[in-house]
Amino acid sequence: MTTLTMAKAINAGLRRALEADPKVVLAGEDIGKLGGVFRVTEGLQKDFGEGRVIDSPLAESGIIGTAVGMAIRGYRPVCEIQFDGFVYPAFDQIVSQVAKLRYRTRGALSIPMVIRIPFGGGIGGVEHHSESPESYFVHTAGLKVVSCATPVDAYWMIQQAIASDDPVVFLEPKRRYHERAEVDEAATPLPLHAASVLREGRDVTLLAYGPTVKVCLDAAVAAADEGRDLEVVDLRSLSPLDMTTVAASAQKTGRVVVVHEAPTTLGLGSELAARITEECFYSLEAPVLRVGGFDTPYPPSKVEDGYLPDLDRVLDVVDRSLAY
Repeated sequence: MTTLTMAKAINAGLRRALEADPKVVLAGEDIGKLGGVFRVTEGLQKDFGEGRVIDSPLAESGIIGTAVGMAIRGYRPVCEIQFDGFVYPAFDQIVSQVAKLRYRTRGALSIPMVIRIPFGGGIGGVEHHSESPESYFVHTAGLKVVSCATPVDAYWMIQQAIASDDPVVFLEPKRRYHERAEVDEAATPLPLHAASVLREGRDVTLLAYGPTVKVCLDAAVAAADEGRDLEVVDLRSLSPLDMTTVAASAQKTGRVVVVHEAPTTLGLGSELAARITEECFYSLEAPVLRVGGFDTPYPPSKVEDGYLPDLDRVLDVVDRSLAY
């Protein structure tokens, strides 16, 4: 067992993938000599060389476009988008090429590539450094989308994403990079697209992913002091969704609250509310409720704490659910 931060766990997972397969190549802005702005790739260029850990130009569309060509030729590129809000120059490449080439060629071409995106707020970042763009990619057929919430999942999920023959958008909650946990490198990990019940409960299900998983776990602890038993489910995979686990939890508790940092309108909570209503209608005691970011551009960092879902906002919506 090794105690690692999430950033170091991703680094260790990338290192293991680079060691296991010479076709794995990393590319991104400042990921080599600097080790990335969050130091997630620190030391990898020194150990694997500039041909496998590539400091790219400041051109996100060029990073992704080049990676598409590499993937077609049999490589497994892992691209880093430095911040969530910087992904948009590459959006055309991702949704028009990365997501569609396998389908367009009837399987003749595969695009085994990973697009790493540090996402979410809570770090005091300026504009374009604290966004949650996951719904754009979940909506795009042909992409798999996952998000780790713990160092353990970070270590295993990055390796599983790299091993996938389909393109994977890998969302990393940047405000959790420095949280620590013991990582067992000999353990058997969950499948990449399985949700995980982190806390059993009987009254209300909290569905979360990435940065809001910890918020929900803290809310469950606080609710227990008031005699309320909340179940917390980490979705882990946003596309595809593990609806088997989600539905089982919803049917058990009869009440569901979805929590994410992205704006509430047409966020992932909307899809989950619809799917749970379709599949679990007769088990529900209340409508599926959502706690998300407000429908505004991400605010200045001095007031971001009022924008992000926190323990109080989650517990307020739990109260609303239990009031039905």
